[in-house]
Amino acid sequence: MPRLRIGIDFGGTKIEAAALDRSGEVLLRERVPNPGNYKAAVASIAGLVRRFEGELNCEGSIGIGVPGSLSPRTGLMRNANSTWLNGKPFKEDLEAALAREVRIANDANCLVLSEALDGAAAGKHCVFGVIIGTGVGGGLVIGGKLVEGAARIAGEFGHTPLPWPRPDEYPGAQCWCGRPNCLEAWVSGTGFQRAYAASVRKNIIPARKIVEAAYDGNQQAREALDDYIDRLARGLAVVANMVDPDCFVLGGGMSNVRELYDALPARVRHYAFSDVWDGEIVQAKWGDSSGVRGAAMLWD
Repeated sequence: MPRLRIGIDFGGTKIEAAALDRSGEVLLRERVPNPGNYKAAVASIAGLVRRFEGELNCEGSIGIGVPGSLSPRTGLMRNANSTWLNGKPFKEDLEAALAREVRIANDANCLVLSEALDGAAAGKHCVFGVIIGTGVGGGLVIGGKLVEGAARIAGEFGHTPLPWPRPDEYPGAQCWCGRPNCLEAWVSGTGFQRAYAASVRKNIIPARKIVEAAYDGNQQAREALDDYIDRLARGLAVVANMVDPDCFVLGGGMSNVRELYDALPARVRHYAFSDVWDGEIVQAKWGDSSGVRGAAMLWD
């Protein structure tokens, strides 16, 4: 294991970097705005790495969590909701800028790796992680090892259809990926906001405000939150049927809704194809730092 591990969490609006020592302690951490431009983003990552290594007087390994994945056929970026990344030789350009190998994985994969190794799911054999934020992603760790699959799309939770849709849910909103009724269009924070706005025929308001209104007794907000929990439970139940993880770990902005952890287990149990389902559903221990920690751990 390298003495210094540098992780980069490449988000839609920010780029976060963290330098970890062998024990997992964060030595340095910095966030900068994502410039939203390909060449500038490559330069920004390279600048962060150089600053860290200069301050710590040590060269480190580099892992990057991205909103998408690398095609095993072309090596180019694909499936990123920051669509200006798609089709670009991101890994190749970063390696040229930094003069060393760079490891890249999906941001949800990085979250679940961090949480399975030393986070909320530490010690569990099979862990499925879900990001429910602006977008929706998923990742799978078995026996402490990240499972990416032959085409590197294992765990693409957000771009599977909403299971068992009700008549009023079909055909569903059009996802940015071009397909209708993706889970991302329903259980992301933006999907939750859009569904609530459609139900009350009003403008979109922040998800946090809807949840607050539900807790304050607003009937329409309460119904919207119940629908959200049910849709998320349906998605998790399909994963339970396919993989049967010991533990689900939730990250992203919607993971801060405390009611999820009380309400989801019974709902998943209802939909899962089993007479018993006792998997755990927990919030990410490291919060919005899970991704950057997991990116650094791609070298473990």
